[in-house]
Amino acid sequence: MSVCFEVCPARTDDGVPERDAQRVRMARRLTAARLRFCGLETLVDDATVIVSELVTNAIQHGTGAQVTFTMTVRDGFLRLAVHDETPGRPVVRHADDDAERGRGLFLVNCLASAHGGAWGTSDDGATTWCCLAVPGGQP
Repeated sequence: MSVCFEVCPARTDDGVPERDAQRVRMARRLTAARLRFCGLETLVDDATVIVSELVTNAIQHGTGAQVTFTMTVRDGFLRLAVHDETPGRPVVRHADDDAERGRGLFLVNCLASAHGGAWGTSDDGATTWCCLAVPGGQP
């Protein structure tokens, strides 16, 4: 499954514009529906958090006008990927205890590890991906 959507080109430090926040919600809903359809209900909660973080990062830090979200289940892994047309490598930040932001990739890393998976970026950094092992090794 792959979904491409436009995002607002003007970004601010105040957060995600409402139109783009709707895109994040749409990506979470699509993820949950597709996983339930595939019989992978046990991954819904963690996968929707990961998708939310990856799509939000692409919207907030990307410079392109569109974001593509892809989800596949193959060879015993669920692969979630977000492409934002912006080269560069995201990094896990270590937010202060009272910080309101900066924990997204830390969460992605923790959830991927908890599911026997990993996360990373494409060679050019424009795509951030995460893989989670599918319970029971389902295809």
